[in-house]
Amino acid sequence: MIRHIEKLNSESWMNLPWKQFRRSLFRLQRRVYKAVRAGDKRKAKSLQKLILKSQAARFLAIRQVTQLNKGKKTAGIDGKLALTFKERFELEETLRLTVNNWKHQGLRQIPIPKKDGTKRILKVPTISDRAWQAIAKFALEPAHEATFHSRSYGFRTGRSAHDAQKVLFNNLRSQSNGIQKRIIELDIKKCFDRISHKSIMENLIAPKRLKLGIFRCLKAGINVDFPEQGTPQGGVASPLLANIALNGIEEIHNSIRYADDMLFILKPKDNANAILDEVKEFLAARGMEISEQKTKLTTTTDGFDFLGWNFKVQKNGKFRSRPSEDNYKAFRKKVKSIINCSNYGAMVKANKLAPIVRGWRNYHRYCKMDGAQNSLYFIQRRAKKVFNKERKQNRYTIKKLIDKSFPSVSYSENRFVNVRRDNSP
Repeated sequence: MIRHIEKLNSESWMNLPWKQFRRSLFRLQRRVYKAVRAGDKRKAKSLQKLILKSQAARFLAIRQVTQLNKGKKTAGIDGKLALTFKERFELEETLRLTVNNWKHQGLRQIPIPKKDGTKRILKVPTISDRAWQAIAKFALEPAHEATFHSRSYGFRTGRSAHDAQKVLFNNLRSQSNGIQKRIIELDIKKCFDRISHKSIMENLIAPKRLKLGIFRCLKAGINVDFPEQGTPQGGVASPLLANIALNGIEEIHNSIRYADDMLFILKPKDNANAILDEVKEFLAARGMEISEQKTKLTTTTDGFDFLGWNFKVQKNGKFRSRPSEDNYKAFRKKVKSIINCSNYGAMVKANKLAPIVRGWRNYHRYCKMDGAQNSLYFIQRRAKKVFNKERKQNRYTIKKLIDKSFPSVSYSENRFVNVRRDNSP
């Protein structure tokens, strides 16, 4: 690779062999995964060292945090919002020299309001720290994918919320006698803020230098009151570290976990209190505890919300999933703010609405979407009135704008195909 950084520019960056980088990194990750599955952790750690040294991993990590991630324009404690092309090459050189002895800077704290009126603190690392975490994730993820439970779906490659939705369908449909089952909706109190550093470090499959880097990463975002706990929300590696700490909780009872959101599915004879006692014991060993206020036992016929959906078994035994009320209200609020905004014209509004509506409909494409609310009939009618007032065009033009604003998505209730067992892409 050319080291004359002062001569490098945007064209040099775009002309890098990105496909070759991805293939090279994937080959190494696949070897790590296979080594752990075979029980050869020594070989896996040697391969992880190769990933840390890999030029492909360095460039892909920098590209991930500066171009692809949603938080790419969020500054860290150093105030840097973005990197120029020259600075990206400089960062790659810095990572090459110091990847095995990386020292994290402090974290910028951003308060995020929650539904109950409280605030959670988002702790944002600098761009360079995020790039190092991305490399660390490239090395750690395949090793732990080989050990993760098959019913864990959050923040994992090739798995999604739709997998959890289909598992609920398989467990609660009429053939499975879902009408007689109950659900424990588990809520972990301040999960990311209370994860024990010790439990993460003990379960980490990594060479010594990478472990030291992760330890420094954890200590960079500590809470003064809990110096041995917490993983910073906002870090690239944080969801993976949370999955590592919580892995194994699924074995207590038939369950579904998406990051720190979890459901236990109970048959009529199952003892809910005994299951919760085991969960409390598991979490206590990892520095966490159950939120007594939010954890509740629900019958499937009463219905429950999970991952933006409402699940319910009807009196006739049929299973139904629909968008939850909270999810629909948040979506409607976002759409109405665009429709009613006087700063945009009809065409601009149509361009802004299209990806939001398409995204919402795609997320709920395996639900029961009949009825005026879920078909967005009233929202479309409102948009039609506003567009007609602004454009004063013929009906054909208005219809084209509405079709553009509310793109249709094909629905197939409960037809999602799950990942097979504990397979990983």
